[in-house]
Amino acid sequence: MSKTNCLNHFSETWGKDIALLGLRLFIAYEFWEAGIGKWRGENWFATIQQDFPFPFNLLPADVNWAAAMGAELIVPVLLVLGLFGRWGALVLVAVTIVAWAAVHGGNGYNVCDNGYKMALIYLVALLPLVFQGMGRLSLDYVLFKKANKNIPV
Repeated sequence: MSKTNCLNHFSETWGKDIALLGLRLFIAYEFWEAGIGKWRGENWFATIQQDFPFPFNLLPADVNWAAAMGAELIVPVLLVLGLFGRWGALVLVAVTIVAWAAVHGGNGYNVCDNGYKMALIYLVALLPLVFQGMGRLSLDYVLFKKANKNIPV
């Protein structure tokens, strides 16, 4: 087998699963850090509540704070395990869109200006997890795919 065929074979088998695991671990770490920051910090959402997109702008700042913190602490654990990962990735997409709209969108692209660059990177990294799932290196695969059941969307 040639080197090109060997690489193609690897990419079509375990390569995709390793790449999805890498994305899961990257996203899990990033959102876990944000959740821990909220856990240890003060609720500053009241100062930006008016910038939250609908329907989040209708909720009290404490509810939004608890929801964001909860998502940022629970979903990373699910992503590391690869359990209900598509749902978790969708939740993090929503959290990221709200953060983009309420905090980062008006600051331009640059990270140094608290811009939306990282939000964009997170959204791009979440897309494969939403559309391809967690891969074979996940509990979703073990619990649902191997048992000939549909993996939860």
